[in-house]
Amino acid sequence: MKHQLQLIFRSQKFITGFVIFAAILLTTIIYPLLVTRNPLEMVGGLFYRPGTYISVTDTVDMDAYKINMDVVAGKLAKSVTAEEQQLMRDWLLKYGTDVKPEEVEDAKEAYDIIELWLRNYDETANMAGVTKALKNQYVRLYKKVENILNSEGYTVFQKNIETGELEEVTAIGTGEFVNIKDIPNQITFPLGTDNFGRDVLTELVAAIKTSLKIGLLAGTVATAIGLTLGLLAGYVGGWVDNIITFITNMFTVIPSFIILILIASGLGQAGRGAMLVAAVIGLTSWPWTCRSVRAQTISLRNRDHVNLSKLSGHSLPRIILTDILPYVASYVVMAYILQIASGILSEAQLSMIGLGPSTNKVATLGLMMNWAMQFQAPLSGAWWAFIPVVLSIALISFSLNLMNTGLDQVFNPQLRE
Repeated sequence: MKHQLQLIFRSQKFITGFVIFAAILLTTIIYPLLVTRNPLEMVGGLFYRPGTYISVTDTVDMDAYKINMDVVAGKLAKSVTAEEQQLMRDWLLKYGTDVKPEEVEDAKEAYDIIELWLRNYDETANMAGVTKALKNQYVRLYKKVENILNSEGYTVFQKNIETGELEEVTAIGTGEFVNIKDIPNQITFPLGTDNFGRDVLTELVAAIKTSLKIGLLAGTVATAIGLTLGLLAGYVGGWVDNIITFITNMFTVIPSFIILILIASGLGQAGRGAMLVAAVIGLTSWPWTCRSVRAQTISLRNRDHVNLSKLSGHSLPRIILTDILPYVASYVVMAYILQIASGILSEAQLSMIGLGPSTNKVATLGLMMNWAMQFQAPLSGAWWAFIPVVLSIALISFSLNLMNTGLDQVFNPQLRE
């Protein structure tokens, strides 16, 4: 056993997969200790972008600091989109009579092209062949940029309780800044919010934890059933083997995912809890484990040590557990790892078609994908609502498959270096 463990942890593939999987597992344990809020708590709005959000009223009340910085340039670069900058370039090249093409090409930065356009834009210029809608778009763009350039700050007013009139409280200049550490009310969304206004990172960690539980339970159920039936069919043989083989072939002929869909539909929306879905996945994904264990057991049942145990009068359970199981244990471990990955992927597939766990208490990776698709996150450009989920599923599957490949290299003499 010690020698086998040494061989396992010498495999680079197994170590890499194990480290990735362990890191994911530790994250699901440590993160909830640091962030204690409910992962399904609605703390924001629809598809807020990743970043730190601070209270606007707090920024007014905090101590202000004068910083020598070109605030206008920053606002222009942020407010004027790439499409609007292209509109400016097109106008300058087509209708800017006093503008040379070299000047437009030299204006690489956003502020440069905006400044060049403002100096040369003329609302009354002859724009032959241009639609009225495009002309109005240029006018709106000019006013938008002009408002930013003419902005000198803001004045804060407050209603007087006695007189009911608005009174000036303070004036905020464009060069005034506040230290973000002074602001008491702030919240950071490293991965933004989802369609329900929930913190995606917190929800994602909780979803990974639930999906791992589903995979572990589904893998345990599938491996236990497949191992038990495979050992019995392979060792006992006869009518027992015929019955088990018939049932296995029946499950093999009908795709397990179709059976899974039928069972999940039959359970109804109210009855599909996360663990129940995991058990159903396990009950439908055992045949290939059973077939493989049966084949290996058949090759072992006539070995000398097994025949010796028979002659010694050992019972059937003892022969299977002590003389056959240790020889197929390595394969069972590899099958178990693959069953875990298969369980996680099956849950994601079920959830994507609306037949996954029906619950508002926990999230799974599949449910997060389902929510993102239902509320059109890709069309909204809210990549943070689905890409981290896809990467998490891929990373978990990748780590488990790496571990399985590493074990195969250790236990399979044909692959061993």
